[in-house]
Amino acid sequence: MPSNERYELIRGELCALPDNSAEHGNKTMRLSAPVALFVEENDLGECFASETRFIIEENPDTVLAPGFAFVSHTRLNSIPAKDYLSIAPDLVIETRSPNDSRAEFALKVDRWLRAGTQVVWALDPAMRTITVHQTGVTPQTLTVEDTLSGGNVLPGFTFSLRRLFRKVVRE
Repeated sequence: MPSNERYELIRGELCALPDNSAEHGNKTMRLSAPVALFVEENDLGECFASETRFIIEENPDTVLAPGFAFVSHTRLNSIPAKDYLSIAPDLVIETRSPNDSRAEFALKVDRWLRAGTQVVWALDPAMRTITVHQTGVTPQTLTVEDTLSGGNVLPGFTFSLRRLFRKVVRE
């Protein structure tokens, strides 16, 4: 039986990705969909879903798959039909899985920033927070009472975290 395990390549070594819960997928989509719509409506660049791989280091290679990524038109010449992207996204959304340790999650955020990603939105569904990470700037943790801003990467984008963290209950 084929394995359903997903992997990333970290400095030449295969590393299994943690299993994601339904909540993980739901929260990632509920944040990434408005971002993608904003990017499309404002013709800012291209967005990439969670299975997209980005080569962020070579020799040894590091190939990561963010929960969501955005790359501006000014930095993206073309989208390869068969290969991975050899560029760090401008914006990455990473959602902490129930099985991710804090240290593992922090390391992944750090890898993106060291590769040149301008902003990482670290979404923690269990804590109901998003921490905004940028190189050289103290991380800012936002809660359900706050509004997320696109800053310099997505000027004009705002999103109430109340929308993200509302309870989904159907009878």
